Amino acid sequence: MNAVEVEAAVSDLAVAEFDKDEFPYSFLRAFGNKETTINLLRNGGKNASDCGGVLQVNNVHIAVTDGNVSQKLTELRESKKTKSKKSKFIVATNGEDFEAENLISGDIVVCRLDELPDHFAFFLPLAGISAERQLSESIFDVRATGRLNRLYVELVKDNPDWASSERRHEMNHFVTRLIFCFFADDTNLFSSPKLFAKTIETMSAADSSNTDFVISEIFRTMNLPLEERDESNVPRWAREFPYVNGGLFAGSCDVPKFSKVARAHLVHIGNLDWTKINPDIFGSMVQAIADDSERSDLGLHYTSVPNILKVLNPLFLDTLREELIEAKYSRTKLVALREKISRIRVFDPACGSGNFLVIAYKQLRALEAEINERLNEVGRKSEIPLTNFRGIEIRDFAAEVARLALIIAEYQCNELFRDQSLAIADFLPLSKENWIISGNALTLDWEQICPPLGVNSSVVSEDLFQSNFGQSEIPFANDGGEIFICGNPPYLGSTPQTEEHKNDLERAFGGMVPKWKKLDYVTGWMYKAALYCSKFRCTAAFVTTNSIFQGEQVPILWPPLMKLGMKISFAHQSFKWSNLARNNAGVTVAIVGISAIPPNDRKLYYLGDGGESVQQVVDNINPYLVAGVEVIVDPIGKPLFTDLEMNYGNKPTDDGNLLLSPNKVEDLGLSEDDRRTLIRPFYGAEEYIQGKRRFCLWIEDQHLEIAYSNPEIQRRLESVKTMRSKSPKQATRDLARVPHQFGEIRFNGKGTTIIVPSVSSENRDFLPAGILPPGSVVSNLAFAIYDGPLWALALIVSRLHLAWIDAVCGKMKSDFRYSNTLGWNTFPIPTLSQKNYADLTRSAENILLAREENFPMTIAQMYAAGSMPENLAEAHEANEEIVDRIYIGRRFRNDTERREKLFEMYSSKVKSMMRPSK
Repeated sequence: MNAVEVEAAVSDLAVAEFDKDEFPYSFLRAFGNKETTINLLRNGGKNASDCGGVLQVNNVHIAVTDGNVSQKLTELRESKKTKSKKSKFIVATNGEDFEAENLISGDIVVCRLDELPDHFAFFLPLAGISAERQLSESIFDVRATGRLNRLYVELVKDNPDWASSERRHEMNHFVTRLIFCFFADDTNLFSSPKLFAKTIETMSAADSSNTDFVISEIFRTMNLPLEERDESNVPRWAREFPYVNGGLFAGSCDVPKFSKVARAHLVHIGNLDWTKINPDIFGSMVQAIADDSERSDLGLHYTSVPNILKVLNPLFLDTLREELIEAKYSRTKLVALREKISRIRVFDPACGSGNFLVIAYKQLRALEAEINERLNEVGRKSEIPLTNFRGIEIRDFAAEVARLALIIAEYQCNELFRDQSLAIADFLPLSKENWIISGNALTLDWEQICPPLGVNSSVVSEDLFQSNFGQSEIPFANDGGEIFICGNPPYLGSTPQTEEHKNDLERAFGGMVPKWKKLDYVTGWMYKAALYCSKFRCTAAFVTTNSIFQGEQVPILWPPLMKLGMKISFAHQSFKWSNLARNNAGVTVAIVGISAIPPNDRKLYYLGDGGESVQQVVDNINPYLVAGVEVIVDPIGKPLFTDLEMNYGNKPTDDGNLLLSPNKVEDLGLSEDDRRTLIRPFYGAEEYIQGKRRFCLWIEDQHLEIAYSNPEIQRRLESVKTMRSKSPKQATRDLARVPHQFGEIRFNGKGTTIIVPSVSSENRDFLPAGILPPGSVVSNLAFAIYDGPLWALALIVSRLHLAWIDAVCGKMKSDFRYSNTLGWNTFPIPTLSQKNYADLTRSAENILLAREENFPMTIAQMYAAGSMPENLAEAHEANEEIVDRIYIGRRFRNDTERREKLFEMYSSKVKSMMRPSK
């Protein structure tokens, strides 16, 4: 279940007829427990309660009482079973009063049972959703989203033509109009409270036969100035509605037909308290209503305000706050700062439902209000116009919601910082200015949508929801200010991009970025922002996939950005950008600010040990988001710092015929001698890490006669020959002549081999490299140092090496993706003394011995996050001590410091190689 579904189920539970015997099971059902689980608790002996209630192990202990609820909660808290069965929550009710406690946090809920929906977020962990504290501040948004979704689904069911691609826009437009009416109902924007809801209840028939007509007439009326209503035959009952203007009710006033159920949902929605709407959150949720692919995740589109402020604060808000502190109570400075704030333009070219713009607007209004208070001008009309907050969004409904969210935010700020009567007086009629554009940001001209300083805007519309360029120009209300670009563009790697996405990127780059096809989709926004910033000397900051700061994308993307004069003005290293999905781990992102005029002191943020953002003031930030000189790490064919070469493993190119499971080896019926001659252990990343036994046919030319004497081996070799001969590649067809050989061979088989998996989980603290016995064959899904010395293994499994890999190699999804040409060949290694070699060798031996002591655990089990065996953890800790002291004479404080040292060493090496020899 998602948050919206949980809220709906809890709401139904709260109004249902109370049954003391059934309530515990209904409560569990509301949080997603299936009937099989309920039946086991009811009849199958799974109920562990010792208080006459229902206890679900590792979850919740619930009890119903006829008496005092507080006493029953105390009994549950002191219950031995509550402790031994590890209950996270205790719940008690008597059908009227309700109490609950989160035994982990100590938080409690005390309310009437019918008020339980107001506290549904408290119990979200019971449904596997861990963001209840965030949602507790957004309960109304979730409830309203759920009600709107029920109405939307009902209307689509009764009006299938409105769900078609031809009319979907009209349906979305209709929902946006409804939201405005509900909000206006509760904020006295209409002449009397709940005017819209009461008119629907009074004027539309109970059988819903004329509901669509009543709503349509209300919409039509609000698009007519008062002087035009007589000649337009406006019904007397509709004339109380104000003239709204602003294009909100322009165009068609068609309304879908309503069933009795849909009418009931509409009335229910109207009875909510819409003064509690939170536009910076609500917009993200409600946009999912109109998207079939997103509706299953309804309520999961919560965008964390703290995360958005990680962009906006260092982009411009922190500087403004510092100027406010410096201004103190100087009237001259405060007035100048207020004027500066009024001229700031914020532009989000991937604005979605407007979250970044709304939060930026509200933050600037708060700063303006603080200035007014210091100047003794509380209640002064704001000089910050909505037209200074520009956006582009490809989905028209999301663009509509963004405009509406900004309109609502403006009213709420006026009410908060002035008073309600002034807010109402300033609100209607709405302006016609159209500042959010629905279109493809990678193909539109950003200068036209957010014009540079001193240039007028050409976006104004009679219809708020149509983007019409080329109309009569209107100036910004406050011209001549700074422009800040921000946002959270779509995440899409290079592989899943469609032809349309590729065309978008090709147009965005304009032939100036070679190898652009390997780049993530978000880089199109980065490049267009760089073009804009280089031309108009402004700053941009985006939340992006962290892959554009790693691996092969860095040498492709960042040199063109640097050529445009872009520097990184601030950055936040990788962190999780989570939503509210059940057990959702979130996507790993980073934040980067780019500018042609960066500050001297640049801010680099990273996550501390407690998960908090730590700020570091640095001179420069390089494209890997590391403090240090500008440097690009290109893949190279030979190691820069050592003579030890690391190679790809061996590629079979065999359609599986040269590879064998243990059972298949036995089925060959080979003698011990022939088995030693023809069969080798075979290791890729999965085989090594997961401990899976696998073998391969490894046939030298001099052993062909032995191989072909075995019928099954002969059949397999013939299959390899057939497969290769049919390949479209000439090189593969040539290999059909030698079907007994791997397609690519790098095996020497003489000594021990250091194996380095090509992909490894990000949850491990160390890279799970290791030693293979002589004769082992490494697959092309791993890398190998043949006859590799143990001192090299000690470096490869160190945190230092992992920090380098994390920075320069890139990732597959969120897992580490190793590269020999980027990871090993560029890895900085200082000049090692004989003592260093000896210490590292001994350390590697200790790690291998610790692994042996924990056999038969697999590498995956030994290196599982948070459960590494103590002796192995101690061996790695000793290794860290040795490695760190070799590099800087002490322990590194964190990975940030490790990367800084490594990039310093790499840069020095590259510079020394570029110096002309004497």
